[in-house]
Amino acid sequence: MTSKPTVLVTRKLPHAVEARLERDFVAHLNPDDHSMLPDEMLAKAEGCGGLLITPADKFTPAVIAALPRSVRVLATFSVGHDHIDLQAAKARGLTVTNTPDVLTDATADLAMLLILGAARGAYWGERMIREGRWTSWSPTAPLGFDVSGKTLGIIGMGRIGQALARRARGFDMPVHYFNRRQLPPGHEFGARYHSELADMLPLCDFLSINCASTPETRGMVNAGMIRLLPDGAIIVNSARGDIVDDDDLIAALKSGKLAAAGLDVFRNEPNIDSRFRELDNVFLLPHLGSATPNTRTAMGMRAVDNLEAFFQTGRPRDRLV
Repeated sequence: MTSKPTVLVTRKLPHAVEARLERDFVAHLNPDDHSMLPDEMLAKAEGCGGLLITPADKFTPAVIAALPRSVRVLATFSVGHDHIDLQAAKARGLTVTNTPDVLTDATADLAMLLILGAARGAYWGERMIREGRWTSWSPTAPLGFDVSGKTLGIIGMGRIGQALARRARGFDMPVHYFNRRQLPPGHEFGARYHSELADMLPLCDFLSINCASTPETRGMVNAGMIRLLPDGAIIVNSARGDIVDDDDLIAALKSGKLAAAGLDVFRNEPNIDSRFRELDNVFLLPHLGSATPNTRTAMGMRAVDNLEAFFQTGRPRDRLV
């Protein structure tokens, strides 16, 4: 008999994280990193006290209701929790935790990359070279757009939004932000607060989406909102794909209302809207916001910290419900 808690880990995690899991738990790992369908996950969860899951695992009310009674805690390998129905989890008596803080800098770096890549034509520039279509230097074509000195608007001034504001200052970008409430001056980094999004949008050469996906924010970046931006503005999204209405974003990119976009996240990823692949003015990345070895290891360790705290004290640090 063992006193170690039993946990199911739905995806392959960094080596150091898995080594700790195997040391401190009876850990059922996923060595080939395949995506588990709900039936497989539910079967393997039998007898487990906890699950270490990822944003690729969709915990709908139906899935939560079907979990074995042994499961008491879900630790998600992410800050975002839109893949978990928290209300259903709470009703089921589950504890749910996430991994804040540890991916802030990596994701803010990525948001800055989206701004630069979208503005300066990283996609079409690299494609010209790879396809052998760059035949000479020209003073007039192809051209991108300036970043330095341009105005950045941030939707969602949490940890990542604040970190992006700090980075934008290095490019001499005036920064404005829309948030549920105004931050203390020490957390604004010189940014100007707007209580109404409609007041901020006409000022934005660049608009960065850094808010959580919630019922209030899903689909908020739509035609009506885009219409308020200056002609030729650029939108970047490193938060969640369902905050953006794909049809309206694509229409604005095709019409020229938006000069470009930089996207790291998508609705229904990885099965993204195929029209994005056809546009030269979109810089696309495959959800790389936290994708560095140090950050992913830190995320895994934070998730394991939460599991250990739950089983030892019942009070994990990053409890959502």
